[in-house]
Amino acid sequence: MRHCFHRGLLVLACLGTLTANGVAASTKVVTLDWTIAETLIALDSPPVGLAEIPQYQRWAGVERLPSGVLDVGLRAQPNRELIAQQAPDHVLLSPLFMRLSNQLSIIAPITALATYQPGGPLWQRLKRTTVTLAKLSGNQAAAATLIDGVETYLSQQKARLEPQPPLLIVQFIDARHLRVFGEHSLFQAVVERLGLTNVWQQPTNQWGFSTVALEELLSYSDAAIIIVEPLPSGMDDGITSNALWQQLPAVKENRVVRVPAVWSFGGLPSAARFAELLSEALLAR
Repeated sequence: MRHCFHRGLLVLACLGTLTANGVAASTKVVTLDWTIAETLIALDSPPVGLAEIPQYQRWAGVERLPSGVLDVGLRAQPNRELIAQQAPDHVLLSPLFMRLSNQLSIIAPITALATYQPGGPLWQRLKRTTVTLAKLSGNQAAAATLIDGVETYLSQQKARLEPQPPLLIVQFIDARHLRVFGEHSLFQAVVERLGLTNVWQQPTNQWGFSTVALEELLSYSDAAIIIVEPLPSGMDDGITSNALWQQLPAVKENRVVRVPAVWSFGGLPSAARFAELLSEALLAR
């Protein structure tokens, strides 16, 4: 079993071939979905093909992928020739990309894995996706090891944190509009497990965010604001010169922290990454 350490996070990984629920055994998998990809990589069974690798690396915070992972083009419009050249024996998709199934099923059998679909708490769905991929591998112990490792890590981070103000977790769309993350979001699931409070209680979409105007944050006078990068192009300097931004209580009272990009629609590896980055940022305040 291979042990991988990432700045204190222990990821224990072991995965073999894919078998379960009538799906044929698969040792060469292609996926367009980054959540599936990062989970497979954490389970030590990387796909042979993945879409938009440079963007994946940016959002997942990884400098290098395991050898043998080929970039197969755009997630919405993959290069079928490149996929076929990899000779996959299975293609794993999220529902978002199932419209491509007719095209890709000519190359290999298709299976859909839905994580960000309504139905139960997100944390349970994240674990279900992990277990499903491990079952498909014929090695259920891999899922238990990964799940236990991530949950232990979050518990350790929770123990390190001092009492914190309630949080607003946001990503800028432009200078006046944001995504604010709440119920159903990966960030909310992590915040809960760190013993922190997310004050955003407004309705959210299936991805766990609301799209709001900046002035809506004026009502949250006691909250600290967590900005998840990247900022839109040209906004790095614009944030400090934005008059409305400067009126926010959190800005006036120096309760704003920025964390690097995290794939907000990710799996357990992204949850662990957000827990790490958020904890370090709060401890550094």
